[in-house]
Amino acid sequence: MADDSQTETTLKYKRVILKLSGEVLKNEENGNPIDAAVLQSICEEIKELSDLGVEVGIVIGGGNIFRGIQGLKGGTVDRTTGDHMGMLATVINSLAIMNCLEDMGADVRVLTAIPMERVAEPFIQRRAIRHLEKGRIVVFAAGTGNPYFSTDSAAALRGSEVGAEVIIKATKVDGIYDKDPMKFPDAKKYDRITYYEVLKERLQVMDSNAFSLCMDNKIPILVLSMKQKGNIRRAIQGEDLGSVIHA
Repeated sequence: MADDSQTETTLKYKRVILKLSGEVLKNEENGNPIDAAVLQSICEEIKELSDLGVEVGIVIGGGNIFRGIQGLKGGTVDRTTGDHMGMLATVINSLAIMNCLEDMGADVRVLTAIPMERVAEPFIQRRAIRHLEKGRIVVFAAGTGNPYFSTDSAAALRGSEVGAEVIIKATKVDGIYDKDPMKFPDAKKYDRITYYEVLKERLQVMDSNAFSLCMDNKIPILVLSMKQKGNIRRAIQGEDLGSVIHA
């Protein structure tokens, strides 16, 4: 018991929303939308957080399968239909995460914004909070259930509804920069930055709806890289990693 309490006291955040891009699951070499090895690696990190006593909620995009805006660009479907297709893609990714985590012995629930009872539970705020309190990993699927809203907005909305202490946006880069660090070697990284400064500098962190929700509810956003395994755990345990947007 002493070891458990000692572990919990080292946690900087107790309840978190982890926002993942659907593209992180994709194998760029063969085009497979869900790479088994990548999925396994991500789920190992999520399981590690849960084992530490962190209450974990996950929102994952569907861009590895279908992104609503793709249909608009291609002229195949209208925006509303395309967004609904994208929401269903997030359900596929969420089920993959659930299955992989369950194989590791984790207790997981998928809650969808669009009712599909034979596949997953419908999202109900109190039920989601109760799952988290019981130590279950909760995967929030189907975005907000509405077209024209991104999974960034879903992460901000669910984070607000369940009282998350932080939204962790795991990306390909190790934080927020004043310009693209992949293109500009002199790009300046921000370790800590306020909501106001992000707006003033017009930094592309989340879409405007998501950012406004986080700002209104004073939920900090931690942006860090998923490339180095263990980054999320280290940040939750208090290590200064990535960039933090705060009030």
